[in-house]
Amino acid sequence: MRLHLPTRRGLLAAGSTLAVSALMPRIASAATRDPRFVFVILRGALDGLAFLPALGDPAYASLRGALALPASGDGAALPLGGLFGLNPNLPFLKGLFDAREALMLHAVATPYRERSHFDGQDVLENGTPSPNGSATGWLNRAAGLLPAAGPARGRDLFACGATVPLVMRGPAPVMSWSPGDLRTPLDDTVMRLERLYGERDPRLLAALTESNRLDAMLPKGPAEGGPGRSYATLAAAAGRVLARPEGPRIATLALDGWDTHAAEGPASGRLAHLLKALDDALAALKAELGPAWGETVVAVATEFGRTAHPNGTDGTDHGTAAAAFLAGGAVAGGRVVADWPGLAPASLLDGRDLRPTLDLRAVLKGVLRDHLGLPDRALSDTVFPGSGGVGPTRDLLA
Repeated sequence: MRLHLPTRRGLLAAGSTLAVSALMPRIASAATRDPRFVFVILRGALDGLAFLPALGDPAYASLRGALALPASGDGAALPLGGLFGLNPNLPFLKGLFDAREALMLHAVATPYRERSHFDGQDVLENGTPSPNGSATGWLNRAAGLLPAAGPARGRDLFACGATVPLVMRGPAPVMSWSPGDLRTPLDDTVMRLERLYGERDPRLLAALTESNRLDAMLPKGPAEGGPGRSYATLAAAAGRVLARPEGPRIATLALDGWDTHAAEGPASGRLAHLLKALDDALAALKAELGPAWGETVVAVATEFGRTAHPNGTDGTDHGTAAAAFLAGGAVAGGRVVADWPGLAPASLLDGRDLRPTLDLRAVLKGVLRDHLGLPDRALSDTVFPGSGGVGPTRDLLA
């Protein structure tokens, strides 16, 4: 049974929540390794051609029109070498790429081929080929398969945000946290609760003790100021918790706001602000992880891409293939992984979308196998059921 409890302040009033329960087996790894994994969901469908523009594709500039990023001058894309550039609002990510700590993925998609946010996110998180294919998430199922190795270090799953996303739901225990704006209770009140729980319910006492520890190290008050503040607040919290020697080793962040139907502005508008916020969040995550960054993989993905052509309101509509990326000290970065389908009219899916050529499940399988040690059979049968024909992507990790 999973126990859902609030943080220290939340135990006394509504607000920031913490979901905790019994310890689970530790990630299997060699004695010298202590890997971390962070899955970041960009909810709303990232425009992959604005994030990772195909500057070298002959059709790119004319296809994108006012949304095309230039190769030089004001608002120019950051060069990655070869066909692709990076949105100019991602200088920290570019630095990771140059340091071989970030790997870009393009023309990537889940098995979903329709254009519903709700269903697309469901497929991204449930790990099956169809919406409503599972009531549990692929990351929770993966955590449940991790064998014990070494002493237990605490709860293994940490959901950072207002809710526990589907990808984290299931039988494996989950701790969750979100910023709140509650008054800190008096120490005397906390002591009385600890005494009461110690006499009546040792499990509740253990949960209160853990929530007190978490509350003491995480930010106080709400994450205000738009995505730039809230993204970084969540990322810093995740990094701080994962850096603890006894803390979780797997975390998720769900970042909203990526549905750019109008006034997209990839260089200086709405999308530009979102990408800058994401860049700041990556910087905060790395800073808080400290030395643990060297054993971390961060996977960033979205439910589907956006149309290759702009629409009539200087935005893009729901599409198919998108871009994604891996970051972290454990990543074999400095590369763009893409079987590029091209942007010529005949190459587009249904005459409107970037055609998918890389299955996101293959990438995630490669990370879960080579970073966390899950076997191929379990990945195809349990973590991503129905994916037997999708092999893990190799050589993603350093």
